Amino acid sequence: MNEQSQKPDLWENPDIAQKIMREREHLNASVNSFQALEQALNDSRTLIEMGEEEKDEEIIAEGEQDLKELSVRVERVRLESLLSGEADNNDCYLEVHAGAGGTEAQDWALMLMRMYARWAEAHHYKVEWLEESAGDGAGIKSCTLKIVGLRAYGWLKTENGVHRLVRISPFDSSSRRHTSFASIRIYPVIDDNINIVVEEKDIRVDTYRSSGAGGQHVNTTDSAVRITHLPTNIAVQCQNDRSQHRNRAQAMDMLKARLFELELQKREQVAQQDHAAKTDIGWGHQIRSYVLHPYQMVKDLRTSIEKGNAQGVLDGDLDPFLEAALAARV
Repeated sequence: MNEQSQKPDLWENPDIAQKIMREREHLNASVNSFQALEQALNDSRTLIEMGEEEKDEEIIAEGEQDLKELSVRVERVRLESLLSGEADNNDCYLEVHAGAGGTEAQDWALMLMRMYARWAEAHHYKVEWLEESAGDGAGIKSCTLKIVGLRAYGWLKTENGVHRLVRISPFDSSSRRHTSFASIRIYPVIDDNINIVVEEKDIRVDTYRSSGAGGQHVNTTDSAVRITHLPTNIAVQCQNDRSQHRNRAQAMDMLKARLFELELQKREQVAQQDHAAKTDIGWGHQIRSYVLHPYQMVKDLRTSIEKGNAQGVLDGDLDPFLEAALAARV
């Protein structure tokens, strides 16, 4: 791989060059991660040996604490090593859709969008806004983000499903408790090596005016594009560019990615039936509950992992849930 990266004609094909450099980055990251763990282990052992020689219980305790923290890092690296699916190393698309319930559900969808954006930024992933449909009074009806970074799809792929919020509504003058739902869909960005054929006769293309809530990632032009795949009823949309042509190209890439994900899940025989957006966003389909009243608790209903700091989770502290879901899946 190193010899290939040194070839003078490598950059004559930017796509191939980019893929090779990305593979190199992935391998370097894996080697550096292992070396860092090995160094941390040696440091902890040295610290404990020093404490034993000097009969210093505090130094020994410090070394043992370092080992406990190291075991957590080792487990995460172990999980990363198991992310060997065909698309696990890829970037991913993340869709948020508000459930029934008007402003309450739409505000919850916005909170989820921010939660995933903050998680991504904390892990040094790049976040691109591709589409956003503003809510009627607050929040959003839907949005699509592109999370760019190594293993983005691998880490987030278990987040597919319905997320439930229980809180005192800020939109209810009587301060009553409300339950809201929103759904998350994750699917991988695919490259040209994965050949997905989409026939023109199988798609319907609609254009419309962007309707985002504002901000640098939203345009208010007539260039937004929605593509519906008629055989599967899968629909994708993009509005992040002022060019209708570029939005259509991006939407077509998203559609191919959705179709690829559908094939992946067929191969893995995962019991997911919501590819055509037919799953009800409500009771009985949720994977995680976020309770802000009368107490604070976030609980994953698949792994039983709980966290009392609900606000921390909403600020992007998702790793315990992602790691547990991946471990259970493996």
